[in-house]
Amino acid sequence: MLDFRSIETFLWVVKLGSFRGAAQRLNTTQPAISQRIAQLERELGVKLLNRDHRAASPTPSGRQMLVYAEKLMGLRTQMLTEVGDRSAMRGVLRLGVAETIVHDWLPRLIKRVNDSYPNLSLEIEVDVTPNLHARLLAQEIELAFALGPPSAPGIRNRVLCDYPVSFLASPTLGLGDAPLTVEQIARFPIITFPRKTQPYENVRSLFNRPDLPPIRLHASASLATVIHMAIEGLGVAVIPAAIVARELADGRLQELETDMRISPLTFTASWLASPEMIAIERVAELAAQTAQTSSHAPAPVDAELVASH
Repeated sequence: MLDFRSIETFLWVVKLGSFRGAAQRLNTTQPAISQRIAQLERELGVKLLNRDHRAASPTPSGRQMLVYAEKLMGLRTQMLTEVGDRSAMRGVLRLGVAETIVHDWLPRLIKRVNDSYPNLSLEIEVDVTPNLHARLLAQEIELAFALGPPSAPGIRNRVLCDYPVSFLASPTLGLGDAPLTVEQIARFPIITFPRKTQPYENVRSLFNRPDLPPIRLHASASLATVIHMAIEGLGVAVIPAAIVARELADGRLQELETDMRISPLTFTASWLASPEMIAIERVAELAAQTAQTSSHAPAPVDAELVASH
């Protein structure tokens, strides 16, 4: 008799392309994976997978089976979510998060997940957007909160929020409250997001003008470091003001007035279709709701993008 464990195993072998990958994902051994697949093939009376020492790929029957397996696992997850109590949603969800969100509403999201789904654990990785998108495509994480949707097919995306970007400095720099020109700000080192990220390129292009002196642009993958450097008066930070609300309130930083404009940072929840897609979508929905209560100007709750296959 077919069981969900064997069907789930088949799905992950196809999805990850190997018995070893499926064993790691399902926290079991390769022999156990092989035994489940062999049992499934015996019950169906057909060969589902082509095997070699490096990879596993579906046979024609396996591709046909894949369609039904995805439907069955999706219905199972939906049943547990809709019919069962909240504790029915269980397991580990690997979540990748950009550091900007860590400094703002991530703790509130974790509390909401704990309250709503007490048996669902979050395994959180903090990284820059290019790395998060790469890890999502490599299926090392199931859900990513990062800048913009990844440019790859087959990914579902939901817009979470926008962060306006501000120019921030320590009052010890003596920049005052009057409007500042780009020439005045360019006299100071600029501290911002790491290289090879969208915010870094936006800042660099803003000051990349022939009438300005060569800019001293300090980049860091650690927002905590950027904030600390700004508080110490080592330069002007170009980051969202929402993540330094306490530092602005207690006077350690001030928001500078300027006519320069930088595009806001739009963060998106992104995920690949998987047997756990219902759980992923529920956490993404909670994230969108949590972002709406943040101090920055949020994106609409129902803003959603679906990448074409």
